Amino acid sequence: MIIVTGASGQLGRAVTEGLLARLPSEQVGVSVRDPDKAQDFAARGVRVRQGDFADPESLKHAFEGATQVLIVSSGKLGEEGLRLHQNAVGAAREAGARRLLYTSHMAAGPDSLFPPMWTHAATEDLLRASGLAFTSLRNGFYASSAAWLLGPAFQTGEVSGPQDGPVSWTTHADLAEAAAVILADEGKFDGPTPPLTSSRALDLTQLGDLLADLTGRPSRRVTVPDDAYRAGMVAAGLPEERIAVSTGLFAASRRGEFAATDPTLAALLGREPTGMREVLAGALAAR
Repeated sequence: MIIVTGASGQLGRAVTEGLLARLPSEQVGVSVRDPDKAQDFAARGVRVRQGDFADPESLKHAFEGATQVLIVSSGKLGEEGLRLHQNAVGAAREAGARRLLYTSHMAAGPDSLFPPMWTHAATEDLLRASGLAFTSLRNGFYASSAAWLLGPAFQTGEVSGPQDGPVSWTTHADLAEAAAVILADEGKFDGPTPPLTSSRALDLTQLGDLLADLTGRPSRRVTVPDDAYRAGMVAAGLPEERIAVSTGLFAASRRGEFAATDPTLAALLGREPTGMREVLAGALAAR
């Protein structure tokens, strides 16, 4: 049985749907903190069990009989994130799983300028030390973050923020479909995958140009000095961890950490990944 964690969240739910399109429902199980949020899966024959990364005992039950376990990143950083991921790795090993899969990132590494990458890299070390076969899904940067960064530009055309660099923006839906393909074809990748990215890397200026094409409103890029950007967040009372993540994103993109493109995702999907024009058009339609 393939177990998907976090199946009530955006990525985990989409992965589960992808598996159900490829495998009988009795071969799929989900581990969720609130089983009530996954009753639609239960109605379709999926095994739904309560599991919380913070509660190792719950994971033992949720992972029972697993052959593969997809650990969807907790989103927590540092020691907390590692502790949660270690709980999931240990429970999967105890359950007798043959393979672990983890939703990592294309820029995972201890020397990244973007703090979440440190946790991804350290989690990959946990996978290597587990004694189990593993696949680390080196996902591209979520395209939904680009819409968030553009923010007021949807209304004003003004794209404001520190100097950035190109990013291989990639949709949740495409990454979820790729994860389902890899889970359904066990052993397709051992260790880290190639970067699972869209076919084009775009910086904020280019995203603003795409938005201008869609809205007919001119785009203007306003570059904010790093110090001023940080000072604004401090003045707004934001926690230091969030400030470090926000400033690190721009610094890492300037260094080219998210600029790689690779054909692997397109090959897994059997089509070109969704482009940012389509993503931004969808974001506009939803406003």
